[in-house]
Amino acid sequence: MSSFFRFIAKHTAYLYFLLYCCISILLMQLQRKETLDAIHERGLAINASLADRLSEVSAVFSLKRDNELLFLQNARLFSRLLYQEDAIHDARALNTIIGNKPVWVDQFRVARVVDRRFSETDNMLIINIGRQQGVIRNMTVLTPDGLVGRVIDVSANYAKVLPVINRNFMVSVVSDSTRTTGLLSWQNGDERIAHMGHVPLSSRLLVGEQLITSDYSTFATRGIPVGQIIRISKDKLFYKIDVRLAVDFSTLSHVLVSPATPPREKVELMTSPDIPEKGR
Repeated sequence: MSSFFRFIAKHTAYLYFLLYCCISILLMQLQRKETLDAIHERGLAINASLADRLSEVSAVFSLKRDNELLFLQNARLFSRLLYQEDAIHDARALNTIIGNKPVWVDQFRVARVVDRRFSETDNMLIINIGRQQGVIRNMTVLTPDGLVGRVIDVSANYAKVLPVINRNFMVSVVSDSTRTTGLLSWQNGDERIAHMGHVPLSSRLLVGEQLITSDYSTFATRGIPVGQIIRISKDKLFYKIDVRLAVDFSTLSHVLVSPATPPREKVELMTSPDIPEKGR
């Protein structure tokens, strides 16, 4: 290694001369037009290639930005469409309610079902009118098809409705042909099927009869459709009666709240103690 460095040091002048010759030859080549043109063309090609690559990268980022903007725009349009469809559906349901106003309803308020508790035994409804709209407990809730339930609790702007399809609900009904009375209740299961009880075997009753609320009801006025008898079978002392309800609760969206209730005097007398005072 030391001999190599000694050689370099001894012949430095020659090495510098060789380097200068190489640089001179290179400069002479660069002065030629063909060489300059070739370098210029190569530079243009490299510049065009770099520009294409940068354009592709820029296009990718631009496309991503455009896709995000399109996604947001589509989301806004979709939300508007959903809102408009909901508004159209509500308007149609409202027109159906008002257009088919039952003759047995003189005064009523239209309400929308805004919440519902689903259960096999304890279904419950919430409607969007309450105390400030004149709703009180035990008002009748219905549709043009028939009875929905009764109001059991009220807040300022909402009301809780105990529907027919609740095991705690019961209403007095009467058949339209034979005028047979009984108590209608729901015993879990199918939302469209209820049961009519307390009908003795001595009663006359027919399959296909329509049931309406009777004078015996403590909250509903008489004459509100409830359902139709579809099956009758005998038990020990009473009939077992299946009733197809008039209202389809699976599609229920709007209801009527009727302020008409049975006379308070009648209800108070019926609920007063049955034990008479002792005579002298």
